[in-house]
Amino acid sequence: MRSFADRVAVVTGAGGGIGRAVSLELARAGCHLAISDINEEALLGTAEEIRTLGRNVCTHRVDVSDKARMQAYVDEVVDFHGGVNILVNNAGVTVAAPFEDHTIEDWEWIVGINLWGVIYGTKFFLPHLKAADEAHVVNLSSVFGLAGIPAQTSYCVTKFAVRGLSEALWVELKKDNIGVTSIHPGGVRTDIAKSARTTDDPELKSQAVEIIERFSVTPEHCAKQIVKAIRKNKMRQLVTRESYLMDFLKRLSPVLPQRMLRAGYERNLIKGA
Repeated sequence: MRSFADRVAVVTGAGGGIGRAVSLELARAGCHLAISDINEEALLGTAEEIRTLGRNVCTHRVDVSDKARMQAYVDEVVDFHGGVNILVNNAGVTVAAPFEDHTIEDWEWIVGINLWGVIYGTKFFLPHLKAADEAHVVNLSSVFGLAGIPAQTSYCVTKFAVRGLSEALWVELKKDNIGVTSIHPGGVRTDIAKSARTTDDPELKSQAVEIIERFSVTPEHCAKQIVKAIRKNKMRQLVTRESYLMDFLKRLSPVLPQRMLRAGYERNLIKGA
């Protein structure tokens, strides 16, 4: 994208974490914002910070897994801003449990938000993105969209799917002057691990939270990488050291990371066994 000045950016899950940080980074770059979240109080806080940067912003309480609400969200954004240039499908959740301990309701919940939310957002905003002189779609995948991680089966399924969707759209939408980027963070200091659904083992959640807090990057670091990827029209953007490492290992030997993960899992070095 050549310029962010007076462009309109839509960001889901903007009440905190990466969504909040990327909203502010886009505002600093010159964008006006249409932001959504299920946490309305947190969303209003993000909006207030955007206004202090001199940008227009509208807020929307949205459950991205709700098809009808996502369709209405599109209409509300276009009514307010007149069009859309950038879509950031950021909202996401996780389930920290082995596949055997996942309930069908867990699967429905995470697929609804992590995958259907991305599909709804892209599908419903697409006519308006095509109408813009230039546009860009950003989909949040993960390092878990590069390799299958034990005790994160459902999260991996959704993030692999987001990556595949993004790569296909990157090819399809070039003729419409729409860029598409798949983002692959590793550990980022957000509340996703704290809010994760888990088994009855509290140690599983506490271990995930501790690892993220010790070894992760800030949402602001991730947001800068996302905006840079939009500016350079990159197909994908690796964000953290573990993302680059996993990508390297997968290129070196597709089975090597899985052998390493299986060894750790069997020795109970990775929780969930």
